[in-house]
Amino acid sequence: MSALKPVGAFSLLCVACLTIMVGCVIVPGLNSIAAGLGVTGSASWLVTLPALGVVIFGPLAGMLITRRGTRRGTRSALRIGLILYGALGVAGAWMPGPIFIYADRLLLGGATAMVMSSGIAMISEFYSGHARLKMMSKQGMAIELGGVIFLSIGGLLAQIGWRWPFALYLMAWVFLMITELFVPRQHAAVAESNAVGGVAKNTLFKVTIVYFAALLAMIIFFTAIIGLPFRLHGFGFNEAQIGYLLSFVSLVAVGAASTLPRLTVRIGESTTLTLGFIGYGVAQFIFIVAPNSAAMIFAAFVLGIGFGLTVPLVNHMAVERSHPGNRGRVLAYLSMSIFLGQFLSSFLQYLPGGNRQTFAVAVALSVIGALTFGSKSILKLRLRPRTL
Repeated sequence: MSALKPVGAFSLLCVACLTIMVGCVIVPGLNSIAAGLGVTGSASWLVTLPALGVVIFGPLAGMLITRRGTRRGTRSALRIGLILYGALGVAGAWMPGPIFIYADRLLLGGATAMVMSSGIAMISEFYSGHARLKMMSKQGMAIELGGVIFLSIGGLLAQIGWRWPFALYLMAWVFLMITELFVPRQHAAVAESNAVGGVAKNTLFKVTIVYFAALLAMIIFFTAIIGLPFRLHGFGFNEAQIGYLLSFVSLVAVGAASTLPRLTVRIGESTTLTLGFIGYGVAQFIFIVAPNSAAMIFAAFVLGIGFGLTVPLVNHMAVERSHPGNRGRVLAYLSMSIFLGQFLSSFLQYLPGGNRQTFAVAVALSVIGALTFGSKSILKLRLRPRTL
């Protein structure tokens, strides 16, 4: 049996970047891309439809992994997902009309669901316990760094021509080649906390609360990402400066994610999630009342901490609360929760009262998240046996 070498781990981290890349590569040139495709009046759908596609096609990804067996299904789903991701992504630049364009973006979301679910499942096959959490934190860091890199490259390509950013989707085929080369097909099975033959009675509740955390975290985070450009314009930020600030949020999230392995050992998962939601709430509140750009930059810093302490952790928690027999399905539903949160956040922009009202709703959702997982932390402390 083969172990996963550093170059193999790097390959899986590259695959993780594709989950954020699906929308961000066209964001810098969105105005010119929408004009080129003839969908100027609904440009935002080019970014949000892949998220809806993940929600719709997520169960199919889970079925593919589960039906063919854990290892074989995971490998097949990743291979098919990467092939479709590259083909559908680059084809978006050549669609003949709005219906075909939107259908292509929706199907691209289905490919993303396969890539995301199988990528996490493959990590779970090579790592267990604390080593798995460390890899999940690296995965979160890779996703955020991918956002920084692909946003920058997408902007440069958009200056050459509006079709050029779509070429970045072909990176999926490059990542397919390196996973085929460096991720072994056979490996030693890792120890699992749950037996393959059965599911604990409280597994459904444990996984559902993880889905809730993922959904809530993504609604809050993308509410800020969508609303910040409009708020920052009021402080005199131009498009380039807004891009730099959003990249700064991603870099802070990378740093926060790197602390997860040590932090969860010291204070536990529920308390770590509580801190993440508190960070979200503080950031969103400052976005409402900030008197100057310095306050907005500080809020962006806190927002990055909130993301880094929540999203990578829920990936790990979902794996820990599943077993090989149902992992594909559990991770597919996690992908659906994450991208459903991203999709639903766009509807908050239609609330009356403008961005301040939207940020206020995000504060309320942050409080709900902090209270939910804060109460779990307090309950665990009370139930912990005391030693003399």
